[in-house]
Amino acid sequence: MSGEWPDPAVPPHQGAPPSIVRLALVFYALLMGAAVLWGLVAGRSLLFATPEAEERGVALVEDLIVGGLAGGLIVLVSRLLTLQTRWGDALGKLLGAVLGPLSWAECLLLAVLSGVAEEAFFRGALQPAVGWVAASLLFGLAHFAPRKELLPWTGFTVASGFLLGALFDRTGNLIAPVFAHFLINAVNLRFLAVRYGNL
Repeated sequence: MSGEWPDPAVPPHQGAPPSIVRLALVFYALLMGAAVLWGLVAGRSLLFATPEAEERGVALVEDLIVGGLAGGLIVLVSRLLTLQTRWGDALGKLLGAVLGPLSWAECLLLAVLSGVAEEAFFRGALQPAVGWVAASLLFGLAHFAPRKELLPWTGFTVASGFLLGALFDRTGNLIAPVFAHFLINAVNLRFLAVRYGNL
């Protein structure tokens, strides 16, 4: 997820802090609007990486499987880092305090918003224009927070961005990266909320 995090010193709420959900709705609507406008100006579809990929179309089942495997890998690595390292646990506590005890519905909503809007902008709009490396680095920069404790999260997001960008290039469309992104955020947001949201 992108955007600024509220002050983690604020006590958790029952359910997501209202500002988190409202901020996400506004931010991702603007980001999606920017992606659509970019596509209109560029005269191409955001869904496909190249005109050749657009001619081939979408292999829906295959792309969903690839995206699910990639998303599952990132979830597994992030879970191991959180549970097996002190800095991962500290990061989880910080993010959990910020998010509060998110419900499953809130996790799914935030995962859909971030998965669709961020992939449409960073992969669908930006990557064909600036390339895989630059788009992945900009994706990480968008998740930068000026706090030392959050730097590992930014670094992990950069690595994830490279993988999501590779999915876009490899499959030629946004199905795999969007599904992977959705899966990562849905599972990890709920994990943070359950494990750390009430601390």
